[in-house]
Amino acid sequence: MTAGLGRRPLVGGDVVPAAFEIDAVLLIALLAAAIAVLLAWPVPILLSRAAWPARAPGWALLLWQVIALAGGLSMIGALLFLGGALLPCDWAAYILPAALAAYLLVHLVITVVQFERQRRRHLALLNLLSAPHPTQARTRVLDDAAPVAYCLPRGIGSVTVLSQGLLDGLDQDELAAVIAHERAHVEQRHEVLLVAFKAWRDALPWFPIAARAESEVAALVEMRADDSARRSLRWTGVDPDAVLARAILRVAGPTGPAEHASSRRDRHRDRFLRLGRRAG
Repeated sequence: MTAGLGRRPLVGGDVVPAAFEIDAVLLIALLAAAIAVLLAWPVPILLSRAAWPARAPGWALLLWQVIALAGGLSMIGALLFLGGALLPCDWAAYILPAALAAYLLVHLVITVVQFERQRRRHLALLNLLSAPHPTQARTRVLDDAAPVAYCLPRGIGSVTVLSQGLLDGLDQDELAAVIAHERAHVEQRHEVLLVAFKAWRDALPWFPIAARAESEVAALVEMRADDSARRSLRWTGVDPDAVLARAILRVAGPTGPAEHASSRRDRHRDRFLRLGRRAG
């Protein structure tokens, strides 16, 4: 019996039976475990199959963050309370939950360090292989015939990268839409979300929901950037939906990047369909 699970005096001088307290702690542990199971399997599956996230990507992103955070905390809490109910001494109850928390935290730190290292290397290569855009600030141009557009987040020093093939293939309105889309990624700090969910997947490579969550988040941040780009074009006198739909479809192709597609519902297909519907 642990010291924390022994008899505790009540206000009237009575005591709480130790067995009753063990049952209460065990019940809390089972409840936390049930929440962890729900957040680890059926809830993410239902969310990844739902159609509404394409209509409200911001809320869907928030829900994925809640699922990830609450799922991790409930797993740690279940181990903590289970150990408190069953193990013979208090300190032993902290070993497994502390190990799990440390494991997840270490993977997050490693992923962040790797991301920062890759970003610095990329920026160094970019400065060698590209030239500044003549009119767009914080924009560099690659001498490549393929249509390429992406952002390199770096705080106030963030850079938007465009290829010469993209500049040659888009008109001014479409180019403005692409630039607005890429800068939305930087302004909304989407790389923070992507790194966090990549760390979750790397920490649990055997867990299929971690890969599915990363895929969903990758597609949803693209939808959020689309929405920001449309808002930025509303005051230009053009149809922002039609312009953005043409620009994104020309850059990404008719089906979107296949490596991020959800195994259950193709969120990138949802993205292009919503662009087409809004444009049409």
